Amino acid sequence: MPMPAKKPRRADSAATPRPSRAPKLLSGGNPQIAKADGDAPVQAYIDAMPGWKRDVGRRLDAIIVRTVPGVRKAVKWNSPLYGVGDNGFFLGIHCFTKYVKVAFFRGTSLRPPPPGPSKSGDTRYLDIREDAPLDEAQFAAWVKQASKLPGWGGS
Repeated sequence: MPMPAKKPRRADSAATPRPSRAPKLLSGGNPQIAKADGDAPVQAYIDAMPGWKRDVGRRLDAIIVRTVPGVRKAVKWNSPLYGVGDNGFFLGIHCFTKYVKVAFFRGTSLRPPPPGPSKSGDTRYLDIREDAPLDEAQFAAWVKQASKLPGWGGS
């Protein structure tokens, strides 16, 4: 019995890229992004932030970049981190169900200190909720102060 003829394969099918899958959202809607250095993974994280949190992520990133020219960016532990040179990271962002948490790793040294206390030594938090205004001037002042302090995690 003769074998049925195979359908010819389209020449362009192998070259057609498959659409990339959206990153998995972890607990609280936090995007799962592979550990990497640079702006690209941070932008991938921000793009994957769900709903209103994406706009918050974009605003925070823009303020940080404007306030600290040449800021170093990375994603580690499914959180964007911002630092200066090899001085470590001064700030991290993380999505939770009802808010975006900004961690200032030397936050107790900032004046005034960010409002959220932490169980870990010098860290202070700023929780940004959907309907709460963000004081961009105060946030930028904290970013500027934090960028001048020794960071967390080194290079």
